[in-house]
Amino acid sequence: MTRKRRRLYVLLLGMIGLGAATALTLAAFQDHLVFFYSPSDIASKPVPRDRMLRIGGLVEPGSVERAAGDPQIRFRVTDMANAVPVVYAGLLPDLFREGQGVVANGKLGPDGVFRAAEILARHDETYMPPEVAEALKRSGHWQHMGQGDKKPAP
Repeated sequence: MTRKRRRLYVLLLGMIGLGAATALTLAAFQDHLVFFYSPSDIASKPVPRDRMLRIGGLVEPGSVERAAGDPQIRFRVTDMANAVPVVYAGLLPDLFREGQGVVANGKLGPDGVFRAAEILARHDETYMPPEVAEALKRSGHWQHMGQGDKKPAP
């Protein structure tokens, strides 16, 4: 085997190794990639039913239901144009309440109900998750509270 041919084999072997490493990395990212959807996005375009998703919006006033002795809580997340029913079993954040911004991680079931594995709430009266704020802006229901603005009545 000549020196030139040996270099060619080493180069080809290196390219195959690099290609395999890239393919494995992309496959790992695809398994852990979580996309954000607003309720209007879920209503208007196809959403994968068996993948982890993140939805966000406002907790619809009057939609929170909890049966006595049942660990599940049911509520609706809205962007003021559309709403998605959510079921969650677990501890809710202290700041979770009707009319406030929320982000839920979980899966959308075939019945259209979002089964949340995690609920995230905003941490003060002027913060809203960027994805939720963008979804509300797109639906035309964004109300920015700047400094000096009064907090809206619940």
